[in-house]
Amino acid sequence: MIHTHIAEILCVKPKTKKTKTMEEDVKNKKSKKTMKIEGEVVVMKKNLLDFKDTMASLLDRIHELLCRRVSLHLISSLQPDPANEKRGRLGKAAHLEKWVTKIKTSITAEETAFGVTFDWDESMGPPAAFVIKNQHRSQFYLKSLTLRNFPGGEGGAIHFVCNSWIYPSHRYRSDRVFFSNQAYLPSETPELVKELREEELKNLRGNEKGELKEWDRVYDYAYYNDLGAPDKGPDSARPVLGGSPEFPYPRRGKTGRKPTKSDPKSESRLALLNLNIYVPRDERFSHVKFSDFLAYALKSVTQVIVPEIASLCDKTINEFDSFEDVFHLYDGSIRLANGHTISKLRDIIPWEMFRELIRNDGERFLKFPLPDVLKQSRSAWRTDEEFAREMLAGLNPVVISRLKDFPPKSNLDSAKYGNQNSSIREGHIEPHMNGTSVQEALEQNKLFLLDHHDALMPYLTRINSTNTKTYATRTLLLLQEDGTLKPLAIELSLPHAQGESHGSVSKIFTPSEKGVEGTVWQLAKAYAAVNDSGYHQLISHWLQTHAVIEPFIIASNRQLSVVHPIYKLLHPHFRDTMNINALARHVLINSDGVLERTVFPSRYAMEMSSSIYKSWVFTDQALPKDLLKRGVAVEDPSSDNGVKLLIEDYPFAVDGLEIWSAIKTWVTEYCSIYYKNDRTVQTDTEIQSWWTELRTEGHGDIQHESWWPSMQTRDDLMETCTIIIWIASALHAAVNFGQYPYAGFLPNRPTVSRRFMPEPGTKEYTELEENEEVAFLKTITPQLQTLLGISIIEILSMHSTDEIYLGQRDSPNWTADDEPLEAFKRFGKSLEVIENNIIRRNNDKKLKNRSGPVNIPYTLLYPNTTDYTREGGLTGKGIPNSVSI
Repeated sequence: MIHTHIAEILCVKPKTKKTKTMEEDVKNKKSKKTMKIEGEVVVMKKNLLDFKDTMASLLDRIHELLCRRVSLHLISSLQPDPANEKRGRLGKAAHLEKWVTKIKTSITAEETAFGVTFDWDESMGPPAAFVIKNQHRSQFYLKSLTLRNFPGGEGGAIHFVCNSWIYPSHRYRSDRVFFSNQAYLPSETPELVKELREEELKNLRGNEKGELKEWDRVYDYAYYNDLGAPDKGPDSARPVLGGSPEFPYPRRGKTGRKPTKSDPKSESRLALLNLNIYVPRDERFSHVKFSDFLAYALKSVTQVIVPEIASLCDKTINEFDSFEDVFHLYDGSIRLANGHTISKLRDIIPWEMFRELIRNDGERFLKFPLPDVLKQSRSAWRTDEEFAREMLAGLNPVVISRLKDFPPKSNLDSAKYGNQNSSIREGHIEPHMNGTSVQEALEQNKLFLLDHHDALMPYLTRINSTNTKTYATRTLLLLQEDGTLKPLAIELSLPHAQGESHGSVSKIFTPSEKGVEGTVWQLAKAYAAVNDSGYHQLISHWLQTHAVIEPFIIASNRQLSVVHPIYKLLHPHFRDTMNINALARHVLINSDGVLERTVFPSRYAMEMSSSIYKSWVFTDQALPKDLLKRGVAVEDPSSDNGVKLLIEDYPFAVDGLEIWSAIKTWVTEYCSIYYKNDRTVQTDTEIQSWWTELRTEGHGDIQHESWWPSMQTRDDLMETCTIIIWIASALHAAVNFGQYPYAGFLPNRPTVSRRFMPEPGTKEYTELEENEEVAFLKTITPQLQTLLGISIIEILSMHSTDEIYLGQRDSPNWTADDEPLEAFKRFGKSLEVIENNIIRRNNDKKLKNRSGPVNIPYTLLYPNTTDYTREGGLTGKGIPNSVSI
């Protein structure tokens, strides 16, 4: 209390002798009806975990004692400011009360509520916004302001949901303004708020030159020109992705770093252990998320730890000798040689990472939790049924398509690549088709294809010039009467030895269970899995969720005001995405990064994803259209989603269509509240600017494609918002959180193949005959890359303890409008129904693809809306609102 009294004494203003004019002012003010408005401000102070700044709290207390405080001014919605009639009048300054006694620095950042009292002229009406000024030395996180017992407020209260870092005022060119939680279309915005609304958007667009700083609030676009490190030499250089017909790509967030010395088109990179890549401060992880993520980010620094691990362990990290050797990673891990080894590791690895790697036993290195794929059986993963089932319910269930023509055809340019059509013939597959002919199976929609041939073939010569030795694969499957898929053949293709214009050379492998033929078949499945793993990580996961959604985040913040209804709808689905993408560019997808070291396309990985982006279509990301395009569904006007699945037991599609329908209903109900007709969409200036910039800037390399919605109708807006939410939430959950359950055991989902299929008469073939496990393990991902790969995907598969799931919001006061709140409750109820449907389907033994031979119930699209325990870790369920990991 003594600190408070000192502050009060020091901050008392000297008495001024009243003049006649001042007396008149006082008399005039008394004639107006003033009232005291009590409020509560919730803040979170910077803390040791984030900043290691033990002096911050002390210095802020000193500033308080010197009257350099945190002040707030309410802004009138009715009375204009005498100095600027386009803006509402500012009320008297109010200060946060008892800062000195309430705030303290702690290891964890905790919320603190402060009282605040405003003197307010009743004639100024309800405040529409407020200005906050931070005269302290350090920043704090402003969560909310709530005004209590205000006449006309909802339940007597007016809510300002802020969720923003407030830096000292001298860091900003203009005041920090926050609006109440009332939503307005641009044309319906109160006159005295319009200029503030427009100015706030201008601040977020920014015009800063040079490197952006942590307190800058600028959202802007840049090419992917920060992946390479050309100053290290040509081997570390990578092409700029975006801005050219050769390498088109979605845009990323701008950082403004200087160009490299050797290539002015490439942006310089931060030091490997410096994770302070610029993203707007409010897009950065919370302190909880950052601590959860820290171990993952540090583990990714393979350039530092790879050579050290190899030299320090008592066993050469090179090859697994058997599957039991792999199982030992989960049973007992790798024992380090001695205490000196541990000491040496601690010298080269940051403590947070060291603690995570060592786990609970200080002498054991890289002990991993048992992946779900091994929990019931250590051999079920090798069955053909499980191999095929994972195309429907595994970590990449978004590629399989129906075969419409036999043999499979290529879409590659024959003038450039020659004949790339499949060499699979009836004679290869009909002996395995349960008595059905190829023609009958085609007519009955029973033949399906996992086709990675065209995506890989143009890059295969270059990929195989590295340590990788792999094929472009096609896997043909039959839909059986019990609803399961049966592999019929796997085609392994290489470019012709005389050049790619001469077409491809292919080998066909068919199912076998015994002898060397059975081993060869297992290897053929491994090559197909390598293709699928690389495509999953680069395309299904990174490109089609992480990369494509970032331009929507940037455009939304630049063109949609925080009070815009569509901003309020979409904003939860952008949480943490820019931060995780920036970190991915820093340590995962960069040159010599984790992805290049652990996934087969190696240095050509991102370049290959650019090639696939050329054929990306936004509107096809709608799940019903995706299923129709892949031929796994047909149109059915009588169904809720307008489609009928041809594989009835397709867990991803069955659960996904229910989620899609729930999202679409929620979006339709929400948008209908604010947009009564198409004209409302057409005249919404912010929506039109948003959509134009999204196409011409954010996805500028494909802006002229005819499939972009015109954004002239309510249907355009509703479908667009539904697709954005689907991609950010359910689609990402489906392709991300199954990584460790299935690929945590890398022989099930190898990411690299290091030698070609052994030929009869070679020593490799003899080895294959004598010891199939050794031959298999020598072909796929080696031991060191396995350790690093598993280490990364474990963290990628984890839910943060502060995760916010689909159907949840970070504040119950996200809008002041009752209709949206009621619609959102209905959305939550619909997700609860879907949860029960998923549980029921998983318990139905007739649906064999729901769990399969490995007995992993399909829960990747289980919404998890009713679990408020904030369970983190490898839960294998839950749909986060956003691409947050």
